Amino acid sequence: MSDLLARIARALTHHWKRTLAFALATVVVLGIIAGTAGGPAADDFKIPGTETQKALDLFEAHQPELAGADADVVFQAKSGKLTDAQNRSSIEAALKRIQGLESVKSVASPFAKGGSITKDGTIAQAKVQYAVQQTDLEKADGEALEKAADTAKSSTVEVAMRGVPVDLAAEQSVPVGELVGILIAIVLLTVLFRSFAAMGATLLGALIGVMVGQILLAVLAKPLGLPDFATQIAVMLGLGAGIDYALLIIGRYREQVAAGDSTRDAAAKAAATSGSSVVAAGLIVMVAIAGLAVIGIPLIGKLGLGAAIGVFAVVLSALLVIPGMIGAFGKKLRPKRIEHVRPSPAFAKWGERVTQRPWLSIGIGVVVLLIFAAPLTQMRLGQPDDGNQPTSKTQRVAYDLQSKAFGPGSNGPFLLAVDIEKKDDPQLKTQLASIQKAVAATPGVATTTPAVVSPDGEMATIGAVPKTAPQDEKTSELLASLRDDVLPQATKGTDLQVYVGGQTAGFEDFSDKVAGRLPVFIAVVIGLSVLLLIAAFRSLWIPLVSAVFNLLSVGAAYGVVVAVFQQGVGSSLIGVDSGVPIVSFIPVMLFAILFGLSMDYNVFLLSRIHEAYQEGAGPRQSVVLGMSRIGKVILVAGLVMAAVFSAFATTDDVIAKMFGVGLGVAILVDVLVVRLLVAPAVVLLLGDKAWWLPKWLDRILPNVSLEGHLVQNVDPQGEPLEGFDPGPSHHVRPSGGRAPAPAD
Repeated sequence: MSDLLARIARALTHHWKRTLAFALATVVVLGIIAGTAGGPAADDFKIPGTETQKALDLFEAHQPELAGADADVVFQAKSGKLTDAQNRSSIEAALKRIQGLESVKSVASPFAKGGSITKDGTIAQAKVQYAVQQTDLEKADGEALEKAADTAKSSTVEVAMRGVPVDLAAEQSVPVGELVGILIAIVLLTVLFRSFAAMGATLLGALIGVMVGQILLAVLAKPLGLPDFATQIAVMLGLGAGIDYALLIIGRYREQVAAGDSTRDAAAKAAATSGSSVVAAGLIVMVAIAGLAVIGIPLIGKLGLGAAIGVFAVVLSALLVIPGMIGAFGKKLRPKRIEHVRPSPAFAKWGERVTQRPWLSIGIGVVVLLIFAAPLTQMRLGQPDDGNQPTSKTQRVAYDLQSKAFGPGSNGPFLLAVDIEKKDDPQLKTQLASIQKAVAATPGVATTTPAVVSPDGEMATIGAVPKTAPQDEKTSELLASLRDDVLPQATKGTDLQVYVGGQTAGFEDFSDKVAGRLPVFIAVVIGLSVLLLIAAFRSLWIPLVSAVFNLLSVGAAYGVVVAVFQQGVGSSLIGVDSGVPIVSFIPVMLFAILFGLSMDYNVFLLSRIHEAYQEGAGPRQSVVLGMSRIGKVILVAGLVMAAVFSAFATTDDVIAKMFGVGLGVAILVDVLVVRLLVAPAVVLLLGDKAWWLPKWLDRILPNVSLEGHLVQNVDPQGEPLEGFDPGPSHHVRPSGGRAPAPAD
C-alpha cells in the first residue's frame, strides 16, 4: 500500500494543475447531480419490534391523522381573560389562518366544547394536527405556523409554540459551530507550522473533503434513506478528522523537504508514511461508525452510514487533493527554520520521563480516566424535552405554560392503541370503558380520555396524561406499570390487544432497544478495529491493549456527559439546566466516533514509534524518538478536533451540545492522558513483544505496510535545511528490514 500511495502522490504532485482541476470538476459535477437527482430523504424513525411501533402501525393503518405531525400553540392573557371579546376574536382569527396553511389537517380551538383552556381563562392551548408526518415538514412550514400564530399577539395576549414544525423554524441557517471550529483551527495550525501557506493548504484540503462529503450525502440521501442529522454529524467528524489527516501529511512533507528531498519525493514519502496511517486510521473510524447498523434501529444505522461517507470523503481528499496542494504551493511549504520541523526536544524529554517510570505513568493515567468515568454509573437514558430549552425560546415558554395550566404530563401524553379483532362484539364498548377506567385508576395518571373508535372500527384510541414530565423517571416507571401490569389485567379474557404509544413511549422504547443491543455493538466494533490494527502493525498485543484503553477513554466521555447534563457540573456555562437525561442514541454514537478517532491518534503515534523501531532503535529509544517526532502534531491535532467538537456546544440544540461536550472533552482526555502518557509506557513495558505476531495469524491477515519511509527517491537529493540532522528515517536503504538495535 505504501508504494502505491507514493506513486499516486508523486504523479499528482507533479501534475498538480490537472489534479486540482479534476478535483474542482468533480465537485461541480457532483453538485449538479445533487441539485437534479438528489434531495432529502424521509427520516426513518421506526423502532422495529417495539410496542410503540405496533401502536404507530395501527394509527397509520386506521387513523392516519394520529400518525401525523402536530404542534401546540399556547396563548396567555397578560391582562383580563382570553375569553374577553377582543382577545378571543384575535385568537380565533389566528387559528383560522393556521387552518388555512398547507398540510394542516385540523386545529382544535380552545373555545370549542372540551377545549384546552384553564378555568380562570388565562391560559389556553390549540392543538395543530398536520396531514403529513414530521419527516415531510420543512423549515418553511414552521415559519408559516409562527407567522400565522403571532397575529394573535397583542398588548394583552402572549403567544408561544412548540412541536416539530417550531423546531424546524428555529434551525440555524448560519453554521456557527463550524465557523468557530474553523477559526480556532486556523490559529492552532498557524502556531504549529509557523507558515500561512502550510495552514492554508491543510485547511483547504480538509474543507474540500468536507464539501465533497456533503455533496455525496445530498446525492445519496434518497437512495440510502439517510436522515438529515447525518449531514451535521458528517460535518462535525469531517472537519475534525479532515484537518487532522491533512496536517499529518503536510507535516511529514515538510520534514522530508527539510531533509533535502525534492517536492515530488517528499510528497511521495509523506503519502507512503503519513498517508498509510491516514488510510488505516480512516478505515477504523469508518468501521466503528458503520458498525452502528448492528443496533437494529434504522435511524441509528443510517446515521452511522452517513457519517462514514463523510469520513471516506476526507480520507480521499487527504490522499488525492493534498498532493495537488503540495504541488501548487511548492516552495512556500518548505520550512524556513529548522525549529519548525525538527523533533521536539520537549516531547523527547517527556518521552524519557514517561518511560523512566512506566508503571507510575500508567497508574496516573488510569486514575485520571476512572475519575472522569465515575459519573457513568448514574447514567439515565431518555429524551430531553422542551423544558431543557433556554428560557428565551418559544418552545420553553410554551412548555412552562402548558405545565402550569394542565400539568407537566400534558407535554408528553400516552396514546393507547387498542387493536379490535371483533368490531361487532356487543361487549366492545364495555371492554373499552373498562380499559380506560383501569388506566385512570393507575397511580401517576393525571387524566384520561374516553376511547374513540376509528371510522373502520378496527381500532380505538385512549389518551392518558401522566402527572409527571416526559423526561421524569417516574413517567418511565408509569409506562412500565401500564404495559406490564395494568393493561394485561384490564384485557384479560378479551380479544383486545393494547399498545402504549406516543412520543414519550417511543423515546423509552428507543432507549431500551439501544441499551439491549449495546454489548453486541461494542463487541463488533472492538473486534473489527483490533483486526485492522493487527494487520497494520503486524502486532497482537498493541491492538489488544489499545482497545482496553480506548474503552477507558469512552468511559471518560460518558462520565463527562453525565456530570454536565444530569448532575449539572458546569451546565450553566453552556446554557442548559441540570437533570437532563442522556439522549438514548448518544452513548452508541459517542462510542463509535470516539473509539474510531482514538484509534486515529493511536495509529499516528504507534506508526512513528514502530518506524523508529524498524530503523534499529531499541524499545525505549524508539518510544522517545517517536514521541519527539509526532508528539507536537498529535497535541495540535487533538486540540483542533476538540475545538471543532466543543464549538457545537454553542448551539441551542441540547443533542448537539451533548455531542460537542462529550466529544470535545473526551478527545482532550484521550490525547493528553492515553496517547501522551499511558500508551508510550505500555509500549516500553511490552518491549520487543510489542511488535510480535503469531506466525499462523501473520499468514492469514493481509499485510498493510506502514513502512513508507523506505520509499526510494527518483530525483537528486538536494541540500537539507541548515541545521537539519538527518535521522535514520531520512536515510535511503535499498530494502526493508530492521537494522541491528543499539543497546537501550
